[in-house]
Amino acid sequence: MNIQLVESLVNAIKSLSLEEQELLGKKLKDHPSWEIALERIDATRKAIYERRQGNPFETGVTEIIHQMREERNRQLIEVRCRRHCVAVRRSGRGRVCGY
Repeated sequence: MNIQLVESLVNAIKSLSLEEQELLGKKLKDHPSWEIALERIDATRKAIYERRQGNPFETGVTEIIHQMREERNRQLIEVRCRRHCVAVRRSGRGRVCGY
């Protein structure tokens, strides 16, 4: 833990005007932690579960998140490959980049 950093932040926050402190508090509340977000997701899942009369989801929340990450990784790799292939073609080094 970086105690010196924490103390510096506390001093900086104390030096803010009341209006600035209120704005800071609002900004911090606007960005909930992942734990709060996960709790909200779980509460929503439970509400949907009740609406579905006890029929569970076929896939759990963590699995859905994992699938979404995998999909995003594939998209990013595809974009990177396209950019690389364009650069290879422009450089005249050949048609196949091997990426």
